[in-house]
Amino acid sequence: MTQYHLAQINIARMKAPLEDPLMQEFVAGLEPINALADAAPGFIWRLQDGSGDATSLRPFPDDFLIVNMSVWDSVESLRQFTYKTAHVEYVRQRKQWFEKLDQPIYALWWLPAGQLPTVAEGKTRLEHLIEHSDSPAAFTFSKIFSPQLVTP
Repeated sequence: MTQYHLAQINIARMKAPLEDPLMQEFVAGLEPINALADAAPGFIWRLQDGSGDATSLRPFPDDFLIVNMSVWDSVESLRQFTYKTAHVEYVRQRKQWFEKLDQPIYALWWLPAGQLPTVAEGKTRLEHLIEHSDSPAAFTFSKIFSPQLVTP
């Protein structure tokens, strides 16, 4: 039986360029929060550019839209990191740095263990969630699907 890992993509539309004083606290937190993720139980991989984070990547036409992706060994590991570590303070302060979007801002999906997602795949999963709501192809913490529902 194939083992699966959990992939996630999340997006945010910045209120100002990263160099702007408004974004200073967010930018200052990138390195410590990424280090926290790297050391978190269940962490497998995260999207990075040459600087060690993914803030220079602009896979969407909107240059103010940034993307983050990671892979975890389980939903529980990702949930623990997201909501039970210092990371949660950045979730709570999100509205200081990012605009509220009228669409889902993250998507989760299962992928075979050892496989890493591409940004294009992450965009496709997020678009699928936006168009079809939670399904085995892309879901949220609100409605988690079993990896056994993944079709090869």
